[in-house]
Amino acid sequence: MSVDREKCPHDGTQAHGQGETARGWRVTALNIDIATVRGFLHAEEGAALHRHAQVAARRGPCLEIGSWCGKSAVYIGAACKAVGGILFTVDHHRGSEENQPGWEYFDETVWDEAAGAIDTLPFLRDTLRRAGLEETVIPIVGRSPVVAKHWAAPLALLFIDGGHTMEHALADWRGWARHLMPGGLLAIHDVFPDPADGGRPPFEIYRRALASDLFEEVEAVESLRILRRL
Repeated sequence: MSVDREKCPHDGTQAHGQGETARGWRVTALNIDIATVRGFLHAEEGAALHRHAQVAARRGPCLEIGSWCGKSAVYIGAACKAVGGILFTVDHHRGSEENQPGWEYFDETVWDEAAGAIDTLPFLRDTLRRAGLEETVIPIVGRSPVVAKHWAAPLALLFIDGGHTMEHALADWRGWARHLMPGGLLAIHDVFPDPADGGRPPFEIYRRALASDLFEEVEAVESLRILRRL
């Protein structure tokens, strides 16, 4: 497994065998140099998503909110492909607040001059093509609450990594958590108990999930939290 050293300079991962991380987790061949995919996912977080998705995808479809250019879709999608599962990835592809011009995570290479806006969809499609996942990962282009309102299929795994304002994080939680099947997994990214480390909305929806008595925590890896629906 290749590691994005620029985004994850202190992940401690070594290139062990066929995708073994520093914690000993095995990652199915990703068929792509993951360092070439833009994204903000820690290598150990990706490995954890991959491992849990290999189990969940045997029970039903997986879905992620927030695609960006497809880094998490590669980890989850490769796991789904290995067991004959499927991943839906929901994103409007215009970027979150922190990705806009003038903000910390603005990337001018994903700016579409004709649209006057960010457009990451071509980058996602290129990632899926290079990773051999076009038949496994199904992009849905639209805003999360709109898609959630019309969604019907029970989900085996839900990964929330969309907008990080309270409005958007709550909308993702309220719109999608109800679609998880019993025993299904809820993964939330950028959960920081210490406010000095990052924004609060993902942490707040993580707390709401635990307080609902409908979820139990399964694992914590860096800023990723994995919970199981009871």
